[in-house]
Amino acid sequence: MKSFSTLTLIAALAAAGALEAQNPLSNDVKQSYNGIKSTLTRAAEEMLCGMAKGEPKRGDPGSKKTKAELTAALKESFDYCDSVYNSLTDADAVQMVKMFGRDVTKLSVLNFNIAHDNEMYGTAVAYLRIKGLVPPSSQPRRR
Repeated sequence: MKSFSTLTLIAALAAAGALEAQNPLSNDVKQSYNGIKSTLTRAAEEMLCGMAKGEPKRGDPGSKKTKAELTAALKESFDYCDSVYNSLTDADAVQMVKMFGRDVTKLSVLNFNIAHDNEMYGTAVAYLRIKGLVPPSSQPRRR
């Protein structure tokens, strides 16, 4: 019975590995996206609307004024992107689309999005540090 359980576990792991291997490009980009999504969301929970002197953000913040509203808006934008990343396959990843007037692959667009999110997180890190907060990427790993 023990050997049957072991064989069943090995077969399940092999099947999962085979599924992963079917779409290595899209699986890689999904993993990168989920990492920055989590980090940016945690950064927003730490800092939004708590800027210098407690004054509201200058410019046009739209109807979002509180940290909760802005964090919810960020999560909504990630929910929109989730459907794009989650449905991506390697076959879709190589399809050509327009970005800034150029023909590029969908994978290039999504990788650009991840790079841009990381740049925005880098900006958020400076504000967190100025406020004496530890950025999520420097905090101990959650288990």
